[in-house]
Amino acid sequence: MRLRLADGRELIDGMASWWCAIHGYRNPALDDAVRGQLERVAHVMFGGLTHEPAVRLACRLSQLAPEGLERVFLADSGSVSVEVALKLCLQYQRALGHAGRTRLLTVRGGYHGDTAGAMAVCDPIGGMHSLFAGALPEHVFAERPPDGFDAGLDESWSASVQELASAHAHELAAVIVEPVVQGAGGMRFHAPECVALLRRVCDEHGLLLVLDEIATGFGRTGAMFACEHAGVAPDVMCVGKALTGGYVSLAATLCTPAVADAVSGGEGGGLMHGPTFMGNPLACAVALESLALLERSNWRARVRAVERGLNTGLAGARELPGVADVRVLGAIGVVQLDRHVDVALATEVAVAHGVWLRPFRDLIYAMPPYVIDAGELSVLTHAMVQAARACAIGASR
Repeated sequence: MRLRLADGRELIDGMASWWCAIHGYRNPALDDAVRGQLERVAHVMFGGLTHEPAVRLACRLSQLAPEGLERVFLADSGSVSVEVALKLCLQYQRALGHAGRTRLLTVRGGYHGDTAGAMAVCDPIGGMHSLFAGALPEHVFAERPPDGFDAGLDESWSASVQELASAHAHELAAVIVEPVVQGAGGMRFHAPECVALLRRVCDEHGLLLVLDEIATGFGRTGAMFACEHAGVAPDVMCVGKALTGGYVSLAATLCTPAVADAVSGGEGGGLMHGPTFMGNPLACAVALESLALLERSNWRARVRAVERGLNTGLAGARELPGVADVRVLGAIGVVQLDRHVDVALATEVAVAHGVWLRPFRDLIYAMPPYVIDAGELSVLTHAMVQAARACAIGASR
């Protein structure tokens, strides 16, 4: 799980290349999967033709996913899987005779990708896409769920969400959120009970529940999928990032047969989306091996060990001036400052301690590969604490 720089220095990668390289780099099993598939076929169109790796992957994903998600659409990237999910929801409602249901309900603080449809359901004010305000569809935003995985359901937040959904139900197609963890929107954790409430709201008003598990799927929070903490299954689910172990870009949108059948029986005759590289055999082959490797590796125990190491190693950061919060869930560790991070300074300090981090906003955080050992984890957390300390000292000068 190390990156070698041009000058020969090696850094422990605390980012897992933006959270996807869960098995580390140059994993022999994943290398072999790509080589083996390359000897058969690198790519073939997935329209009118099919091939074994894609069929096997779709079957495996439907087996791993929460109950009922039996239909799989293979996409190019996480953002595209969200676009596919949004189209599914709109076509589903139209097929049911609800052509006016074209808006989505979501929560502030969310992040779902950088393509146009995905940007529209990201936080329109505090998010990174505020530059495009006015050029995107306007959806319905509830307040961000109160912070805290163990906080339980806040009754005031619950009431406001139910009121908002009721007021806009006639124009809503679905609810879309990141379950339990808001990733690039701020690395914030919220109670699983909030996700369960959204499931009930959708059922009450005939809306689809879309869960974006791109960052949280495949064990990152300690469950295979974060929605398992809430004990709910969505109607549509997006996965990506760790799906191929960081080797090739691939994502998937899963849905229930009811959603798929309605869309297939609608006026379009199918989902109006067809990526050129949909179901790429190289990507599907390495994804299959990544999922198999995950199951062989006792990932639950590994993630629990990472969680313990992050909790222990980051505890001292709570006493630092300028630190607003320290939080850990699964293989996610966050040190939140009371000000924006000096990214250049924090990076310099982390590199000096042999670690690669990529802070943003007010966060110094880590989402390392699951293969990190105890010694590497200690080095990683020490670097995070020192980077936070340096930012606090630098701000006081």
